[in-house]
Amino acid sequence: MIEINNVSKSFTTRSGGSLLSQRRAAPESATPPRGAWRGATGLGAMFSRAPKQIIHAVQGVTLNAPSGRITGLLGANGAGKTTTLRMLGGLFQPDTGSITVDGIPVATHAREALAQMGILGDAHGLYPRLSARENIIYFGRLQGMEADAANARAEHLAELLDMGSILDRRAEGFSQGERMKTALARALVHDPANIVLDEPTNGLDVLATRSLRAALRHLCSAEGGSKCIVFSTHIMQEVELLCEHVVIVAQGRSVAEGTVEELLEMAGMAGQTGRFEDAFVKLAFNTEGVAA
Repeated sequence: MIEINNVSKSFTTRSGGSLLSQRRAAPESATPPRGAWRGATGLGAMFSRAPKQIIHAVQGVTLNAPSGRITGLLGANGAGKTTTLRMLGGLFQPDTGSITVDGIPVATHAREALAQMGILGDAHGLYPRLSARENIIYFGRLQGMEADAANARAEHLAELLDMGSILDRRAEGFSQGERMKTALARALVHDPANIVLDEPTNGLDVLATRSLRAALRHLCSAEGGSKCIVFSTHIMQEVELLCEHVVIVAQGRSVAEGTVEELLEMAGMAGQTGRFEDAFVKLAFNTEGVAA
């Protein structure tokens, strides 16, 4: 079970420099300071340092994902989904709020919490000179598994994810779908109770996407271990076809949650099939949905 409770995260950044005003610049006849670029036309080409800016990436996201359910985290690009999942993965701590995995607080016990999760991030990062099997076994060993156990798990995952034909091929030259399957198998090698996926269908063709959906449905079923699955995406169709519960995020905040049918009802579109995109726009941006 994954619980994200009202987390927020801000970053301080600095934009590019800007040219100083000519009124503040020295006259062109002035002697350039030592080490200055003499190709510039006077000191008017000097740069000022831009002020710091505070970026509020996440401003109050809450998500409760129990075991045996696929919970969707739905939002437009830049809504704060990836930042939220990076806090879940312990890459940085939230400024406010809390995150627990099976009751383990990520902020104070990150290693123990991470051991309960399999995370498929937005960058798959395979070792190209290793085969798919070797990539999976290597990560199993990093999780403390014996080599034989990791290899047996790789065989099982190859069957589950329909990747037997690539299991002993080098990852170099894999298609996007083959890289995704290998990265997912690597994340699942230690049989975690909680699975976190950040935009997993990006760049996948129809067959690879359908294969991924089937695998995730199996994993959250009783036969597959009743896994807790958090599925982050901006694709409406994936949410409608896969997610049993959806949290909509907009401008760093959780703005609505429920089943697809409940969200349609919140948007005043109950029973209107094919209108989920309009419902999302209305709920996320407080505007009327416009049919395409």
